[in-house]
Amino acid sequence: MKNSTFTTLLLALILTVQTAFAQRVDLRSGDVDVLSGQKSINVEYDYSQFGVGKFATEKEYLDKKSAEYNAKEAGKGDEWKKSWVADRENKYEPKFEELFNKGLAEKGLKIEQGSGAKYTLIVHTVFLEPGFNVGVMRKNAYLNYKIDLVESAGKKNVAEMALSNVPGGQFGGFDFDAGDRIAESYAKAGKVLAAFIDKKLK
Repeated sequence: MKNSTFTTLLLALILTVQTAFAQRVDLRSGDVDVLSGQKSINVEYDYSQFGVGKFATEKEYLDKKSAEYNAKEAGKGDEWKKSWVADRENKYEPKFEELFNKGLAEKGLKIEQGSGAKYTLIVHTVFLEPGFNVGVMRKNAYLNYKIDLVESAGKKNVAEMALSNVPGGQFGGFDFDAGDRIAESYAKAGKVLAAFIDKKLK
């Protein structure tokens, strides 16, 4: 009983430490103070090159998973792959923008795709662990991001930031769909990035 309690406490401590580290924005170069006085920021998303779990590329992951689903039921894998890609526009990006904008509402600064703003945030997905939820067992999604702040005209780099091991999961454990878990990581990334920029603009 004591060992079970100790193990539970240890796992809780590890999760807390991981979450704490996930809150940190690593400013690799430049600064975001150019955003002072701006009212809007354009945002773009780059999914062109990232690993998924043990797979070096997203393509490898999608090919294997869709083939497995198709082997069980014809066409199921193809539909799953379409849904996986559609989740970017339908779930991930709205979540990121919602939490980012909420965090900077008092500054009067918001991001919006195609806004025509002077500066653009480019959100690169670098690594994605989709996690799982099978009822009796679950694992959060975790993502790594690289964020570039660039001048919209010419794409001159102003700042480069990174967020690592950003967790994604829904409270209560009802995130059976991988897209829902991943979307929560994008939400947290938006929230953390907004808080970082908010402090820099004080």
